[in-house]
Amino acid sequence: MSDPQERPDRLIVLGPGEGRAYDCGAVRAVFKADEGETASRYSVSEWWVEANHMGAHPHVHEANEELFFVIQGTMTFQVAGEDVEAPAGTFIRIPAGVMHGFENRSSDRAGVLNVFIPGGFESRMPAIAAWYAANPQSPLMAEVERPGSGD
Repeated sequence: MSDPQERPDRLIVLGPGEGRAYDCGAVRAVFKADEGETASRYSVSEWWVEANHMGAHPHVHEANEELFFVIQGTMTFQVAGEDVEAPAGTFIRIPAGVMHGFENRSSDRAGVLNVFIPGGFESRMPAIAAWYAANPQSPLMAEVERPGSGD
């Protein structure tokens, strides 16, 4: 497999589970390509949420579009105040400025592939993961990311 850190803006090949991983409580984010590897055009990540846990609390990215593809299990997305049940194979596009979040209400682990356009969110992941490590019992990361702060 290639090491994308050594070959920016070139071929990236990562096997299952490979990438830059961040543990955030019951959520594991694995970044496959980030702004440094895509000239800030986008980032690609997997988000794995344990059974019956919140993934991302409702929030807004004023300047970023997000694409989600459910790769395992069923996620429930909250989009503009509506719940959307999304089993494996479901695609969801979230335009910039739309309040959204997701959670796993099922009894099995679930995962989504995410494309964040343009890239850049991933630069916040070390601080977010550190917050969860310091606050393992807390369901919120409001001190790190609040609605409207995710540009």
